[in-house]
Amino acid sequence: MKEKVISMIHVSKPMTDLPKEYKTPLQEMTYKFLDENNIPFSRVENDEAVTMEDCIEIDKALDMKTVKTLFLCNRQKTNFYLFVTAGDKPFVTKDFSSALGISRVSFASAEKLDEIIGTKVGATTIFGVLRPEAEDVQVVFDKVVCEDEWYGCSDGTTTGYMKLKTKDILEKLLPYSRHRYTVIDV
Repeated sequence: MKEKVISMIHVSKPMTDLPKEYKTPLQEMTYKFLDENNIPFSRVENDEAVTMEDCIEIDKALDMKTVKTLFLCNRQKTNFYLFVTAGDKPFVTKDFSSALGISRVSFASAEKLDEIIGTKVGATTIFGVLRPEAEDVQVVFDKVVCEDEWYGCSDGTTTGYMKLKTKDILEKLLPYSRHRYTVIDV
């Protein structure tokens, strides 16, 4: 029987300053938004983190739980959804679609993720709503995420994660980006 090997990634000590240089346009938009709106955050720099298992050390360093952010679309690729759920919660397409009263969804392609949200796979973040290309994306939160005081997510890269208040996401970021959001219990 094979043992499951959990890789441990290097994670910096938490910081509250802006990065000295930005790796992606979305990362720059993210920190510019936080700075201009006086939203406090803690952040870490880390080895590339793509899976929720990679986020274990990040969660320890920032004393929070990273959310899982999924970029989904309908079969016709005309409706897109940014779904934020607990990192340790399995995603069941049928439950998501049923909660919204829509046809089944699937994961959007890596090309659409980059084109609309501005990230690569593994870096999907709520801050993608800052991009004009994401204007029509429907934002959906799992109820458990909205109930948590802290919100942990990627800064738009796979090598930077942050912690901020969930209420700052719901009450500042989403109104600023002109996105309404739906809360579902799945």
